[in-house]
Amino acid sequence: MSQDGHMPLTSRSLPIALLRARERVMGPIRAMLSDVGITEQQWRVLRVLDEGGAQEPTVIAEKACLLLPSLTRILQKLSEKGFIERTPDKTDRRKQVVSITAAGAMLIEDNLATSIAIMDRIKAEMGPERYEALLDLLNELDAAQVRA
Repeated sequence: MSQDGHMPLTSRSLPIALLRARERVMGPIRAMLSDVGITEQQWRVLRVLDEGGAQEPTVIAEKACLLLPSLTRILQKLSEKGFIERTPDKTDRRKQVVSITAAGAMLIEDNLATSIAIMDRIKAEMGPERYEALLDLLNELDAAQVRA
């Protein structure tokens, strides 16, 4: 509700604006991923592992914005495709560590130029300063941890 007690117009609704923006950004990325046979969630996991190295599933879930039960299924699929490897933690055998394989890293590398080109188009349309400002604002919003 706005300060005057009325719902904002959908054109001024933050949740709806975020969904529209997500679809605008993810449409071309989904098309790219469809061509290589992986989902956007699988791509996020591979990106997190490629960027940060071997990690525990709870860390991956947080960084890839996934729920742990969903991540478990995603890891199984990525393992079946040969894109990740799971090994027992050296200090706590009950835990596992997930790492990207050479095939997974190659998938990222093979699609890097397309992914960058998609983001460059959006950045060019918005202007680099506004693009960076948007990222800063979204990261601020995430850090604020707004609770209902």
